[in-house]
Amino acid sequence: MEPVKVEVADYVAVVTIDAPPVNAVNKDLMEAMIRTFDAMNDRDDVRVVVLTGKGKIFCAGADIKGRANKTFEPGERWAHSRLARELSYSIIECKKPVLAAINGPALGAGMGIAVSCDILLCSENASLGLPEVDVGLMGGGRHAMRVCGHSLTRRLMMTGDRISGAELYRRGIVEICVPLEELMPAAMDMAARIAAKSPLASRTAKNAASTIENMTLRDGYRFEQNMTAELG
Repeated sequence: MEPVKVEVADYVAVVTIDAPPVNAVNKDLMEAMIRTFDAMNDRDDVRVVVLTGKGKIFCAGADIKGRANKTFEPGERWAHSRLARELSYSIIECKKPVLAAINGPALGAGMGIAVSCDILLCSENASLGLPEVDVGLMGGGRHAMRVCGHSLTRRLMMTGDRISGAELYRRGIVEICVPLEELMPAAMDMAARIAAKSPLASRTAKNAASTIENMTLRDGYRFEQNMTAELG
């Protein structure tokens, strides 16, 4: 069974992680996600993507308990890590804006997937966390740092704490925090508003935001102005 489901209507693609029981990350899921987001780049019937999870869990991350005791074949660990990076890049570099409708816990690799999206929305039962430290592992800090800042990133990495949906909203990490049954309607409303804009302008805005994130003010503003000139 394909672990990723796609539905498209009115220029909005809903991508659902469907890997029961907890939407955990494995090789099949990573490859399916990469294929899906690569395809979004070439679909003229898609202007914006909403990414969510099936059920009440967004993505529980990798099976870190099993991974901690796993014996890897030579090169297997590196191949897994490379694939995980490419999954994040497939979302970050997708030409279309991607909204994360975080419908429950997004932990470890699941948090990395969520914060790779452009706009984050969550339900009240959602949480973000990096539980790898609980089993003597580490990971995901650079992704967390994009949205959490200096202190909270380190807290997540060093304690394994989970941050609730309400706390995520209070800190400005997510745009909304609503009851679970209201999450997808809210996400679809925002997606529809984006889809109604100029597709070229939306793609350019995403490209600019992603590119200038690691630039200086002078270089980033120049880059934006150059892209604006190309639009008009």
